[in-house]
Amino acid sequence: MIVLGVDPGTATVGFGVVSSGRGTLKCLDYGCIRTHPEQSTAQRLLALYRGIIEIIEKNRPDRVAVEQLFFAKNAKTALAVGQARGVVVLAAASMGIDISEYTPLEVKSAVTGYGRAAKEQVQAMVQRILFLPTLPRPDDAADALAVAICCINSSRMESYE
Repeated sequence: MIVLGVDPGTATVGFGVVSSGRGTLKCLDYGCIRTHPEQSTAQRLLALYRGIIEIIEKNRPDRVAVEQLFFAKNAKTALAVGQARGVVVLAAASMGIDISEYTPLEVKSAVTGYGRAAKEQVQAMVQRILFLPTLPRPDDAADALAVAICCINSSRMESYE
C-alpha cells in the first residue's frame, strides 16, 4: 500500500509518501508545496491543487490521508486551512483515490504513543520509523509523513478486525 499524507495549509502544505510492505514502512517522497503571499487566495488554492495532482501522478498512492483541522486560534486561519483541506480532498477524489482523515491527536498517538507530543518528538519518531538518515524537515513535511504512518497503522488494525 502507498499512502500520501498531507498536512494542509495555504502558505505551506506538507506532503509525505510512505509505502507499506512485508511489515516495513518506506519513505518514497516528502516535501512542501509553497504558495506565494502576493497571490490571491484563488491562485494559491489552484497552485495547491496542481501540486497535489502532480504528487499523485508521480507516486500513484492507494490512499490520501489528510490531517483534520482540530482547532485554530482565529477564524481566518481556520477558514484558510479548511479551504486547503478541501482542495486536497477534491484533488484526491478527482483522481479516484480514497481519503482518510485523522486528528492531530490521533497522528501523534500513532507515531509517538503520546497524543500531546512535541513537534521534535514527532520528527524524531518519523525518522526512526522510516529509517531516514536525517530528521525530516520542515515540520510540515514531517507532519505529513506522520499522517501517512498513522493511516497505514490504522489500515493494519482494521485488517485484523
